[in-house]
Amino acid sequence: MAGPSWDTSRYLALFAGEAAEHLDGLGKDVVSLEKGATPALVDSMFRHAHSVKGMASSMAFEATAKLAHRLEDLLDTLRADVARVDSSVADLILQTVDALGAHVKAAAANEGLPDSSALVTKLAELNSSLTGKPMPAPSAPPPPPFVSEPSPPPVKSSPSAPAAVDPAAPPRFSLKLKINPGSNQPGVRGFLAYKRLGTLGNVFDLKPPLDDIKAGRVPQGTITLELETDQTEDAITRTMRTVADIELESIALVVKAPPAPPPSTEADPNRVVGQEPARTIRVRTEVMDQFLDQAGELLLATARVRELSRGMPEVLRPPLDEAVDRLHLLVKGLHDKVMAARMTPIAVITDRLPRAARDIARRRGREVDLVITGEDIELDRAIVDELADPVLHLLRNAIDHGVETPDERKTAGKAPKGKVTLTVTRQRDRVVLELSDDGRGIDVERLKVLVVERGLMTPDQTRLLSERDGLMLVCLPGLSTATDVTDISGRGVGMDAVKRALEQVGGTLDIETRAGRGTTFRLSLPLTVAMVNLLLVGVGQEVYGLPIGKVSGVVETARERLSMSQNAPVLQFGQSVLPVHELSSLLEVPADDVRRVQSPFVVVDADNGRLALAVDRLLGQEEVVLKALSRPLDLVPGLAGVTILGNGQPVFILDVARLVTA
Repeated sequence: MAGPSWDTSRYLALFAGEAAEHLDGLGKDVVSLEKGATPALVDSMFRHAHSVKGMASSMAFEATAKLAHRLEDLLDTLRADVARVDSSVADLILQTVDALGAHVKAAAANEGLPDSSALVTKLAELNSSLTGKPMPAPSAPPPPPFVSEPSPPPVKSSPSAPAAVDPAAPPRFSLKLKINPGSNQPGVRGFLAYKRLGTLGNVFDLKPPLDDIKAGRVPQGTITLELETDQTEDAITRTMRTVADIELESIALVVKAPPAPPPSTEADPNRVVGQEPARTIRVRTEVMDQFLDQAGELLLATARVRELSRGMPEVLRPPLDEAVDRLHLLVKGLHDKVMAARMTPIAVITDRLPRAARDIARRRGREVDLVITGEDIELDRAIVDELADPVLHLLRNAIDHGVETPDERKTAGKAPKGKVTLTVTRQRDRVVLELSDDGRGIDVERLKVLVVERGLMTPDQTRLLSERDGLMLVCLPGLSTATDVTDISGRGVGMDAVKRALEQVGGTLDIETRAGRGTTFRLSLPLTVAMVNLLLVGVGQEVYGLPIGKVSGVVETARERLSMSQNAPVLQFGQSVLPVHELSSLLEVPADDVRRVQSPFVVVDADNGRLALAVDRLLGQEEVVLKALSRPLDLVPGLAGVTILGNGQPVFILDVARLVTA
């Protein structure tokens, strides 16, 4: 026996992705298990471990498969008596989940697998103590899932062939396979099962046909076939256990088939020749980014053609306009489909939070119940990727800074166990994520004192802040209200990074707090980063775009009516007094020479609260395709991206917060 006779590297990304999903699910189940063990929950954990073991075995990662196998053995024991699950058992399971995760990451990076032999022994010892049976003797490495020599080509049997006993023919088994209903890749799993059986002998009467299986068209997830092989029934069963998400429902020896005819020179349509790629919905992120970029270019090109058509003679325009309209519909449809393919449930992030909440609470001596709703709502994958760290940081802060210790909560008349709620909702073209705790709240006055002590603002400036702007001080770099520094939080880093990460994807952050009642962080996010709504403004001869999500309002007033504070102009906006900045000065471009009676001022959100930008003209709103800046423009502070209008004019999209502080 040698290693696999096929190139497993092409399936490495699929293995890493699916194994990580199973491990995330396993970790989430363990956290739920501590709240109340049920047979169904342990069954779910067992299936996750079994799937990881099967996938690792199929990829010839023997150390990973062995570790998952020992975990599977322990979970099988616990299925018989869930009452045996306690905190020490849960800790060991989570330790194993982390170790398996390290194996998967190492495999994905083509690095050596970590040594988990001590953990394998721990699992075996615990299982032995629970069952009263001796530990299993060290076994030889499991046989590879594939043999090095190719099997003879499978030959179809004729449906009308009479059953006969022929000593020369190997035995034939009837098999019924069932694909796990929860499998993300039923076609891939069925195809791998077929290939695996093909290494043992000849496959006959495959139903449904192979092409349907590869395409995922498997009614009720059931596959039936007959296998002609010299292998034993036990060997067939062991082989099928190496395929994740596949259950061998039945196997039976049937009457031996008639002698197989000589191999045909014609290719068998059911024969797998070469390394035919399996059909899969997993596409590399960079490929999807390229698709989206090209679709965006087509939208821009269509807008340019429409703009050029306006300069043609009127008699020629109707047919051209009709063709451009048709082209726009097609391109917009293509763009929307690419965007739909990029949409990802936010559960990709939230599924990992229960485990994180458990670990943080235990390390800080807290008791916390985490409740998550709306995790099935979808966002652009690019936003989900950027959101993982900010949400985890907010969760850390809620547990470490917000929720009090059990004794403190009892003294305050609260239940010993704190509650953290993560709610995700869809509001028209945006997704709102709210993370709330029922802890001590944020002391705004203490924030103002800290800001003054560190020279970030003057006392007069803090007194002019609205309640909202006062709370947003927590996002200033280096500012923290923590009374002690821990390995979890309290170093004055994090909230500024959270706010910056949100702004980079077009999101906004709001904070609400009530003393002694808790705090809510509200993240408002666009559905996609590919399209952005802009307020177009004119400065001199140039046009710039301000993201609508950052614009709080527009005021038109005479410049002479502006008030002065510390020799700087300020604008009255509602109950607040805002500093005024000339956009022409910030951008170092000439302003318009025309003096107007009323000048427009755009109120925008920045790091230190709201401010007013003086511009020359308001040019309206427009939804545009966002383009990233290439070097060296991406190094220019204050520029967030670029787009191209229908008339072919490039327009820079401004990052006001960076522009003001640059």
